[in-house]
Amino acid sequence: MDEQEFIEQVGKTYTKGSMQDRVIRELIVRTIQPYLTKNMVGLQLGYAEGIDTGMLVPLLAELDIVEGNTAFIWEGQKKNYPHVRFISSLFEELTLEKTGRQYDVIFAIYVLEHIKEVPLILERVRRLLLPEGILYVVVPNARALSRQLARHMGLLVELTDLTPHDLQHGHRRIYDRVQLNRELELAGFKIIQQGGIFLKILADFQLDQLYRTGILGPSQIEGLYRLGLEYPDLCGSIFSIGKKSKPFLQEGKEG
Repeated sequence: MDEQEFIEQVGKTYTKGSMQDRVIRELIVRTIQPYLTKNMVGLQLGYAEGIDTGMLVPLLAELDIVEGNTAFIWEGQKKNYPHVRFISSLFEELTLEKTGRQYDVIFAIYVLEHIKEVPLILERVRRLLLPEGILYVVVPNARALSRQLARHMGLLVELTDLTPHDLQHGHRRIYDRVQLNRELELAGFKIIQQGGIFLKILADFQLDQLYRTGILGPSQIEGLYRLGLEYPDLCGSIFSIGKKSKPFLQEGKEG
């Protein structure tokens, strides 16, 4: 299966209408919002359901979205977002010639765990960032409390093992904070902020049940978000915000 087929196949497995997915994406945008201004031009890697896209659009002057899944592009274009442009491309093939410009901010939200060659993608992203631009990366966390619980229940041998759910959704790896930041630094990014988003106590489908029954509401969501700021390694997702620097492997050369 080539990468285009992989993307189309994975797109069919996305769970639509998950309350937990909406909650986490709202918190993801909330976390990056202090770094955004309304004169910024952004690039988002991937669209999927577009939940976070809808929240990012009013925070920026313009937003380009690169997406390899044709069905997702069609769905996104139906929204008629103002000042939004869709670019049909695999991330591996994304170039300045395709975008026609560089960006103040690039969002890679739940991207790196899916792609085959992370260094290649990060190199392309780095070339698309303006000199003072920022990269915002969010990935699932190997050390999430829910995964640690699963290990003690005998459902995981190692925290970095991919679950059937991970494999179904096309995950090729899972990160902890050390591994994420190492890859970003090797690719030529200086980490200016990092942390966790939402202390995750149970699996997504279990959290969805708690939302439906009213056990988890706005107060509990806020509490789990704030707890995540205190205990990032127990969060369901981790993030890093990076700026361009010289890659570790190319010291002395201009990146």
